[in-house]
Amino acid sequence: MKFTEGYWEKNERANAQYAVQAFVVEEIENGMRVTAPLHRITDRAGALDVGTITTEFIAVRKDVIGVRSYHFEGYEKKEPKFDLNQDKQDVQVEVNEDEAVMTAGRMTVRVDRKDFKITYEADENVLTSCGFRNLGYMQYDRKRLTKFPEENYMAADYIPYMLTELSLAPGECVYGLGERFTAFVKNGQVVDCWNEDGGTASQIAYKNIPFYVTNKHYGVFVDHSDNVSFEVASEKVEAVGFSVKGEEIRYNIIYGDNIKDVLVHYTDLTGKPALPPAWSFGLWLSTSFTTNYDEETTSSFIQGMEDRDLPLDVFHFDCFWMKEFHWCDFEWDNRIFPDVEGMLRRYKEKGLKICVWINPYISQGTKFFREGLENGYLLKRADGRGIKQVDNWQPGMGLVDFTNPDAVKWYTAKLKTLLDMGVDCFKTDFGERIPVDVEYYDGSNPWGMHNYYTKLYNTAVFELLKKEKGEGEAVLFARSATVGGQQFPVHWGGDCSASYQSMAESLRGGLSFTLSGFSFWSHDIGGFELTASPDVYKRWLQFGLLSTHSRLHGSKSYRVPWLFDDEAVEVCRKFTKLKLRLMPYIYQMAVLSHQTGIPSMRAMIMEFEKDPAVKYLDMQYMLGDSILVAPVFSADGKVEYYLPKGTWTHLLTGEKKEGGIWYEETYDFLSLPLFVRENTLLPIGSNEETAEYDFAKDVQIQVYELVEEKEVLCQVPDRKGNVSLTVKAERKGNQIILGTSKVENMTYLLRNITEVKSVSGAQVKEITEQGIVLLPSDEKVVVEL
Repeated sequence: MKFTEGYWEKNERANAQYAVQAFVVEEIENGMRVTAPLHRITDRAGALDVGTITTEFIAVRKDVIGVRSYHFEGYEKKEPKFDLNQDKQDVQVEVNEDEAVMTAGRMTVRVDRKDFKITYEADENVLTSCGFRNLGYMQYDRKRLTKFPEENYMAADYIPYMLTELSLAPGECVYGLGERFTAFVKNGQVVDCWNEDGGTASQIAYKNIPFYVTNKHYGVFVDHSDNVSFEVASEKVEAVGFSVKGEEIRYNIIYGDNIKDVLVHYTDLTGKPALPPAWSFGLWLSTSFTTNYDEETTSSFIQGMEDRDLPLDVFHFDCFWMKEFHWCDFEWDNRIFPDVEGMLRRYKEKGLKICVWINPYISQGTKFFREGLENGYLLKRADGRGIKQVDNWQPGMGLVDFTNPDAVKWYTAKLKTLLDMGVDCFKTDFGERIPVDVEYYDGSNPWGMHNYYTKLYNTAVFELLKKEKGEGEAVLFARSATVGGQQFPVHWGGDCSASYQSMAESLRGGLSFTLSGFSFWSHDIGGFELTASPDVYKRWLQFGLLSTHSRLHGSKSYRVPWLFDDEAVEVCRKFTKLKLRLMPYIYQMAVLSHQTGIPSMRAMIMEFEKDPAVKYLDMQYMLGDSILVAPVFSADGKVEYYLPKGTWTHLLTGEKKEGGIWYEETYDFLSLPLFVRENTLLPIGSNEETAEYDFAKDVQIQVYELVEEKEVLCQVPDRKGNVSLTVKAERKGNQIILGTSKVENMTYLLRNITEVKSVSGAQVKEITEQGIVLLPSDEKVVVEL
């Protein structure tokens, strides 16, 4: 939100007042407090008729400084607050006439007392600062009584806003702020953190996260659940400004050695992602949305996938598993599904998991609605005239009030009946269209609840799944999110269209999302709206099956590959089986995400931030530590991509390329730029029928371009995330030294090596075009080149 008109001009609606002097400094528990008047005080009389902004700095946890600035101390906003994991740190405060300095570990807050400037430092480097006209109190839309000004004496007839602006250095790029489909680097953009159902082709977003990270190795998390408005080098081009309605503003400065480290500390504060079950990484097939389907249809799809050797792990029933006008009473439509439990049992006997679509909106005219109405489980109107109802999706629908513990029990008890029938997980759709003219059971501020609602909704469903299915078996397919939502994976990108443009904007949104603290992300393969041409569908198959989670889903038409062309079947088969063979690696990266908060899908800037060429790259990404993916976004198969410095090997062809170079090439539908980084041990699984198997059994460890004297480690997990197999490798001169925690059921493939002088601790099993396959007989293998 803009409060100025250029550098000199005032916005007449804002009546901006700024902190100008750090007049009072006090040491407080775990930090310091600075009181700054809104005009300069030179004598004792100057302390009359002046407002102040008070700022408290607290060491929230290691490498995190919490900041709270307020105008009126007694103001209560009653907004819901995010659950934050704080950990008290040792703090030193030093104050003199010129400055106040607070030090906590590697971080320092320095306040210039005379000219009011806050500088945030870490490891003796300046991260960012807040100085002249950067910390303000805005009396917005203040009404002026010109005829009888005395009538406005001591009146507060305006909308209060608090504003903070943090400096940007030349060349500093801002990333994150949720799943945003606008330009990847956020400099120059206005971002309002207000969840809306806007599709993927606009500036609004389903998942607004008031957190950004920059290539200077720090992040800023604005700790408010209602609308945080960001001016990212847009109102003042040398700063990121953020404002909230009310009398206080809270934010955290988060430091790290690199961008990944910042995300580790951010998720330390806001929560780590759960580890999704292994089966969730396989292919999901949906009925699609407005399509006309019944049990015969769904059975034909499942059988069609099996007949064409297309591995499938999850089948999803979208909206019309319920009757029309009955969304969401969670009752199967017995006209088209006469034997639900028998049907689900037959599907599960084929090895499938079952997902069904739900949302938190309950249509009137159903038994479930009347239960909610009678027991006070639905959101009430702010004017006291009953519950809030709208004709949106379904007639007269009401919304579940998740601030009422009894409503949560009622809602989840109904979902449990579905689990008892054989359902394994839920697609938790919606959660963005939350009205503000309502009253909550716990008295929460409805403006704050607009974004926070999705946290309560997805928490309720996820906790039910955890309770009923067990730790490590809970997974959602969620569309909306706010801060902390990363704890309840997985999320998908929402309503994209069947075009290359929409495919690219989906990736752009996903990369911004993972730079906002979320680890697992998916999208509708082929696009949700419209029906893709065969070429778009096949290119999207490649991209979708090289994302953490993969789902075939659409709106008005089915997404089974044989409806597009025969080659689409071949593409689907090839890349599904490739992903399943990559599961030991993908799940290894998932475990890392669960433990650290570093996402499995990563923007190039996250992995290669010292390379200036990657700052703006948003049409390629890293899948984990070692695999680079550059989807093809053109009908002619041409693609431009960049390989960072080092030696890269194409995963499918074995072709080697040197990095630090841009490439322009043409690929058919059975390939794309898919490269493995040097100094990689890539575990390749033995199963290409399902995502859930023993990853260490008959695993092949592929060895890629080992770098001299630089040890590399690979830890293959089991399906619970525990380490099942550890492999180490190192190159010393002409020797490759391989070590493993066990030798049974595994082989090594030395990629692009076809001749060796000698091998100890293993025998040469075969020599292929890809390289030499070794069968280890000892835990230590030495290869002489």
